[in-house]
Amino acid sequence: MGLVEAWGGNALGWFFAHLIEAPYNIVVALFNVSSWLAWLPQMELKGRITDPEIGASLIRFIYYGASWQLFFAFLFIFLVVTLIGVISNKFMWACVRTLEAIGNTIGRIAAWAALVMVLQQILIVFMQRVFAVSQISFGFGKSFTFDVSWYAEELKLYNAIIVCLCVAYTFIQGGHVRVDLVYSVVSYRVKRIIDMVGCMIFMIPGAIVTYFYGWFFFWRTMITPKLSASDTFKDLDQLLPKARALRWNVETLGFSPNGFNGYFLFKVLLLSFAILVVLQAIAFFYRSYLELREGPASEGRYLDKDSLGDPTAELVAKIH
Repeated sequence: MGLVEAWGGNALGWFFAHLIEAPYNIVVALFNVSSWLAWLPQMELKGRITDPEIGASLIRFIYYGASWQLFFAFLFIFLVVTLIGVISNKFMWACVRTLEAIGNTIGRIAAWAALVMVLQQILIVFMQRVFAVSQISFGFGKSFTFDVSWYAEELKLYNAIIVCLCVAYTFIQGGHVRVDLVYSVVSYRVKRIIDMVGCMIFMIPGAIVTYFYGWFFFWRTMITPKLSASDTFKDLDQLLPKARALRWNVETLGFSPNGFNGYFLFKVLLLSFAILVVLQAIAFFYRSYLELREGPASEGRYLDKDSLGDPTAELVAKIH
């Protein structure tokens, strides 16, 4: 639309120009999906991207995946949803329940990685120390065979899954450590205001910065020539010429010769972590606003917390 170029002489003009352009950019993106997703069927571990159109599509996806246009598109959606929620508490509660359900569901599934990690560690000890084998094979028909050291290093992935995918779930369950020197002695309304401000000042900005750099950190291990976060500040036309030399080069190097070689998965988890934190921050902001507006009677409404089935254990968990 050109509003950013026309009004971008100062920070305020730049901000509102991007915000006004956001709905237009959303519509254009939705009606031109093929222009930025045409690369998906051609995704490979290695090899040059011979079709310039496929390369250009991938460049557009990477560029807009951590761009100001994407940020303001989601900001516009957030503002519209918030406005509707201010008018209708029922709608905002539905948003809270949906976002918290996403965090709880992903976290409860990812938590099983802890069990897999323990079982795999036991298997490694038995196979290596008791049976003295150097490789472990899984599968029926087509076997999945790797060195024991590969499985040992893979344990880090399970730990990363728990940390990154259970972050929102742990927050909802009240499992994160917090220091309540001020929070514990202030009034109910002040607590809700502190929660709202904390979401907007600490949780969301930190997660956005993590996502922004994590996005390019991920793609630098997927393709060559490599792109960096500074490329987002360039014009897209300056980056499209790189499409001619673009090639898949997925990083499959391990820390040891026969060690785990899927370290690009950690970068996927880093992006997932940032997205889950943003979604939970929005849910917590909405919940805090509704509890402030409706009063103490609404505190903890629709909160889906796990039950340990033991009053003593639940009291200990609450204290800690």
